Amino acid sequence: MKRLFTLIIGCILASPTLNAQSWTADNGNGTYTNPLFYDEFSDPDIIRVGNDFYMTGTTMHSVPGLPVLHSKDLVNWQVVSYALTRFNLGKEFDLTDGREAYGQGIWAPCIRYHKGTFYVFSNINKHGLQVFTATNAAGPWKQHNLGRNIYDLSVLFENNKLYIVFGVGEIKMIEMKPDLSGFVAYSERVIIPEGNALGEGNHFYKINGKYYITNADAGRLQCARATNIYGPYETTVISAKETMGTALGWFAKDVWLDTPLPSDTDKLTIVKQNDRVFGSVPMHQGGIVDLPNGDWWGFSMMDFRSVGRTTFLSPVTWKNGWPFFGIEGNLGRSPRTWFKPKVSIPEKPHPPYQRSDDFKSGKLASAWQWNHNPVDSKWQLKAGSLQLNTMPAKDFLWARNTLTQRGIGPESYATVQLNAKNLKDGDVAGLGLMNIPFAWVGVLRDGNRYMLRMFDQYKQQTIDKPLNSPLVYFRASGNFDDDIAQLSYSADGNDFENIGDSIRLPYQLKTFQGTRFALFPYNTKGQDGGYAAFSRFTVTEPMAGRTNNLPIGKTIMLTNRANNRMVWANPHGMLCPGQTYKPGKKIEACSFKVLDRGNGKVALQAVKGNCFVTVTGLGLAADVRLLPQESEASLFVWQDMLRGQCMLLSLKTNRFVGLDPNTGEVYSADWPGTLPGRKDGTVFMWQQVN
Repeated sequence: MKRLFTLIIGCILASPTLNAQSWTADNGNGTYTNPLFYDEFSDPDIIRVGNDFYMTGTTMHSVPGLPVLHSKDLVNWQVVSYALTRFNLGKEFDLTDGREAYGQGIWAPCIRYHKGTFYVFSNINKHGLQVFTATNAAGPWKQHNLGRNIYDLSVLFENNKLYIVFGVGEIKMIEMKPDLSGFVAYSERVIIPEGNALGEGNHFYKINGKYYITNADAGRLQCARATNIYGPYETTVISAKETMGTALGWFAKDVWLDTPLPSDTDKLTIVKQNDRVFGSVPMHQGGIVDLPNGDWWGFSMMDFRSVGRTTFLSPVTWKNGWPFFGIEGNLGRSPRTWFKPKVSIPEKPHPPYQRSDDFKSGKLASAWQWNHNPVDSKWQLKAGSLQLNTMPAKDFLWARNTLTQRGIGPESYATVQLNAKNLKDGDVAGLGLMNIPFAWVGVLRDGNRYMLRMFDQYKQQTIDKPLNSPLVYFRASGNFDDDIAQLSYSADGNDFENIGDSIRLPYQLKTFQGTRFALFPYNTKGQDGGYAAFSRFTVTEPMAGRTNNLPIGKTIMLTNRANNRMVWANPHGMLCPGQTYKPGKKIEACSFKVLDRGNGKVALQAVKGNCFVTVTGLGLAADVRLLPQESEASLFVWQDMLRGQCMLLSLKTNRFVGLDPNTGEVYSADWPGTLPGRKDGTVFMWQQVN
């Protein structure tokens, strides 16, 4: 709770601008830090076309859907189009006739390029396979409805044929007609029977004459391989256990994909999940892509608490003909911070979307998505504002023309100005946290009165306050690492006051999305009303700038999160657990200077004795030494774990420095990675001492 209040105070003092810094994975020093985006991007698929990379991912019920992103270096991405402009397949996508498509919509796309045409293949749940085609990734895209459900598919073009693999556990193949008019008769067959440890999320490739299918199940990524497209296939796991210290968060138990949408009066149950259990957190569902120089990289998603599912980038090491995620000596695990892919034209750091919006450009910023299909006649951009007309709705989740953006971790807040003077009786409009349970703050027009109202579905709490003016500012602040948020308001856009208590942000499987910021309008009295005028929407990310997270040239002390004991430069010449950390106390024998060795590499020099932390031998216990001469074995890649936390990846062993806190052993450099909760002995808190 304390961390949230610190965030909110920072929000109040900050002055957001339309050019506020946004998360990018690129550290600007030749390295990147996962995730690629700190907002939801689930079920990613990536291809290379010449020197260019393209990516798409799941967007469920949001419109426009299927974003197509472009990159030159796999780290910095820019959205260039959306393949799906709107759903034209049923009333549920319009939020009418009591029907909705939350958590349905379009899932698990496959992007391909063949003979001058880009393809995106994806199912619209309960409506079948859709294929989108364009000669330019920027669009326009043409939609082809194949009608049949082909679950979690991937596509390979070969010898003028179009092969599709799909399925869960039992993996099948079917041929599609090259003109996209349907499927080849009698071409469907099982190519991998049940019982081979496979799950879902297929990605299909032909590499060096062999066929590969990556496939996810139970928080791991496995691979199938064959010399013939129809098999037989052998399988092995290529990535497992990699959570990068992320633990399961809060979860809403009462709602699932096909359960009815809960009303605002339904009581919901939220539970804190076991933070030692892997669950679906570890890197899973993804595939591989090659560089022009022949290097290979892996991409996959990881469940990241209330922010949703995020995309991670991993180096790939081929061994015995298998594409393992990770680096030699530590296969199956992936670094959080690593060297950028070697491409001819690396990009400068930049975020994937324009998030803040002054509504003056004539089009919406690229991060915006409507919640279900919009009613185009009921919204407009005019005079620097977004005007949303109210329509009848039972509650927030049924409000049509709600405009959303993904919440961005680790922390972010959205601020917007609302002019409510043109609302009519029964209209309500404002800023919400789109989730189940949901929460919002807005203006309610009650007769001739304007009232400030906050509603928290989980607490079943309504707070009303009088308003002196229909012009008001709202703010939604989220700490997505701790699954908690706060709503606030202001009369002048400078001094914000919290309304209500903190709001719990669970993940849940009804919307099947992370928490979103939402601008909404609706009428509570069953009629069309007036309109709300939103302006000056800004998104601020207090932790997006990470320059100071790598303390180059500074002297620090490291404290192990597992036992709260400082790292000690033992006079016997090795790293050992030292005294229990006490705030404000400086100990010379536990102080190290962080030296920049270029391209993200660092060396640590012990202040007492001026020796260098160096890995010897195999990196076993007591092999993390203090030597008078620096060498290649003294180099580490600093793993930025955020919030003053780090790991040290030895470039000698390609493993992490750590110890078992239960044995009293000294430090080694043979740890594969950390566990959820980060208390296994490999994660440190660091404090600057000068």
